[in-house]
Amino acid sequence: MGLKLAAALVVATLLTVSDTVEAARTQAFHGARDTSVTVSDTGRSYLRAHQLAGGGFAEPGGAPSVQLTAWAVLGLRSAGSSPRAGALAYLQAHDDELASTTDLELAAMAETVLGAPPKQLLARIERLERRNGAIGPNVNSTIWGILALRQAGRRVPKPAVRYLQRRQGKSGGWPWYPGGQPDSNDTAAAVEALRAAGVRGKPIRRGLAYLHGLQRRDGGFELTRGRASDAQSTAWAIQAFLAAAKAPPRGALAYLRRMRTSNGSFRYSARYVTTPVWVTAQVLPALARRPFPL
Repeated sequence: MGLKLAAALVVATLLTVSDTVEAARTQAFHGARDTSVTVSDTGRSYLRAHQLAGGGFAEPGGAPSVQLTAWAVLGLRSAGSSPRAGALAYLQAHDDELASTTDLELAAMAETVLGAPPKQLLARIERLERRNGAIGPNVNSTIWGILALRQAGRRVPKPAVRYLQRRQGKSGGWPWYPGGQPDSNDTAAAVEALRAAGVRGKPIRRGLAYLHGLQRRDGGFELTRGRASDAQSTAWAIQAFLAAAKAPPRGALAYLRRMRTSNGSFRYSARYVTTPVWVTAQVLPALARRPFPL
């Protein structure tokens, strides 16, 4: 859900990062000069080129991770493609190592779209529901819990839906955690989760209105007010409108297409090229016009 990244890690969660940190990690990111793939005009080819022999996906020159592998799987499946053999086995081999709620939820979604709904992971997610309705510790983990359950065709607990609705801010947006600042990524994901749970009407309209307020003149969307457009925030916003059966805002898809590079990957923004596998994986569902759950 665009984002608070640790400099050397791809995480499964939606976070924010200052421009100073972002510039530093971009300058140090060797993948900005990625030569591991031939020229391609499709993000699918780029992603598939970064699946390693063990089945996992990695940024150029980096090590594979469950989180990045799950994002790559979701991106490829949304675009009508599949990873090479080994991705499912890689994910399943790491199931017992997943500690955070969002890691469980992301891995469960990826395994489900590969045709193997993980009963144990899904059961763990269901056991994480709290007395107040939250799934796990945060608003974000509740969003992804709803999406993971619906991806697997499971019932969403009504208290979780009510919890998520109560966490919508006065602005119409949703934050990462209770009391936090709303952002485009969590808001878009919340709209997708609520729509997947059958919610319509005012909460959805307010969420989309909040997102509209974050669209920049270049057609892209910013993470929070006062920032520049970025590809991941734009992709999330597009998915939210699609989930609500609305056309993507004018200029948004064109912005994403402008972020495509000659090797088929997507820039994080007009200014920065960083974590291209992750960015590309999150852009593909929007370009394929596929909201979550797939």
